[in-house]
Amino acid sequence: MMIHPEEILETINMVSNEHLDIRTVTMGISLRGCSHPDIDTFNENVYNRIMYYAKDLVKTTNDIQNLYGIPIINKRISVTPIAIVAESCDATDLTSVAQTLDRAAADAGVDFIGGFSALVQKGMTPGDLKLINSIPRALASTQKVCSSVNVATTKAGINMDAVALMGRVIKETAEMTKDNSGIGCAKLVVFANAPEDNPFMAGAFHGVGEPDCVINVGVSGPGVVNSAVRALKDPTLGDISECIKKTAFKITRMGEMAGMEVARRLHAQFGVLDLSLAPTPAVGDSVAAILEAMGLESCGTHGTTAALALLNDAVKKGGAMASSSVGGLSGAFIPVSEDQGMIRAVQRGSLSLDKLEAMTSVCSVGLDMIAVPGDTPSSTLSAIIADEMAIGMINKKTTAVRVIPAPGTKVGDMIEFGGLLGSAPVMPVHNFSSEQFISRGGRIPAPIQSLTN
Repeated sequence: MMIHPEEILETINMVSNEHLDIRTVTMGISLRGCSHPDIDTFNENVYNRIMYYAKDLVKTTNDIQNLYGIPIINKRISVTPIAIVAESCDATDLTSVAQTLDRAAADAGVDFIGGFSALVQKGMTPGDLKLINSIPRALASTQKVCSSVNVATTKAGINMDAVALMGRVIKETAEMTKDNSGIGCAKLVVFANAPEDNPFMAGAFHGVGEPDCVINVGVSGPGVVNSAVRALKDPTLGDISECIKKTAFKITRMGEMAGMEVARRLHAQFGVLDLSLAPTPAVGDSVAAILEAMGLESCGTHGTTAALALLNDAVKKGGAMASSSVGGLSGAFIPVSEDQGMIRAVQRGSLSLDKLEAMTSVCSVGLDMIAVPGDTPSSTLSAIIADEMAIGMINKKTTAVRVIPAPGTKVGDMIEFGGLLGSAPVMPVHNFSSEQFISRGGRIPAPIQSLTN
């Protein structure tokens, strides 16, 4: 493929001035061969398997970064959901497995490892319950481990018993990590329709339909898209859509090239290229800024959901045109804590939790990195989860909740996480109770849309 000098200069500008990066190279590793009834033997099997595949991941990724001159911000690992592969273990607490994952991640030199996970959309096995009940201790005693629980799908409906349980787990996780603003909750996400090849944390896990070892790449460029949209002269919305598609096309090609070379050098299969506009605390590297560049005075005002729908659709179209390997989530993330534009919108009063929920109907994920007062009841957290799961279930899309009831905080406070997680304003929740609704339990049946066979 011929690469023209102006294209090289354009890419250099994207990297230098517009925050273009490969957000993550994530190696997915199957642990299905590691199962053993003795927890110590199981942990040893898990550690050895991860190190066998991932020992050269960081070195290889750094070599590719230097070769192409494209920053690769995170190197990560995802593994088969631990609730599945640890089902036969005789231990009642799986915290030691999380600690083994943490040790393997540290020794491999990666930033995070995902897969302390369970898939419980239709019911919970003893292994699922062991894992879910271990989550607070696991996240409080590790640095790099991320956890996810899928509680709903379009085909199965919503497991409300699991939703109620996750509200309590989130509260306990926040309390056990209260010395750091409840940061354990930043490593825990509740899903509907969770994808099996998502390279982004905290929701990454290696699905049971995946190969033994795979490289998935997550590319992010909200700063690039923001600059491209702002450079247009009095555009129509159609012009903006075309601009975003073309920009997404260029970003996708760059990410796929780097990911395939990493996979080749590691003798792994290349999986997917996830093109997701995932913001950072850097100025301009903001999804909210893109929406405001379209003509909104402040993110969250009337028209925001429509603008986000345009953005998400154009990103997907541009990515799909560039590569047949686009997967994962691919679209636009709207995390509050990681996006300076979102934070400003909350502080000026244009963006509320209710408006964020509406926006999740057209974004890539859902309510992401939302801080709420520390005294928020677990039933309210569960009700927030239930609402988001309903959006995903009905619309046949992935939705998720990563909410942080930061201990000791009240509305208007700022909590600091640092790094890519940034800082988050504590947002108000409704004071009216959802306790009775959540306590009813059972399952919200799958919608009629599920009957597609």
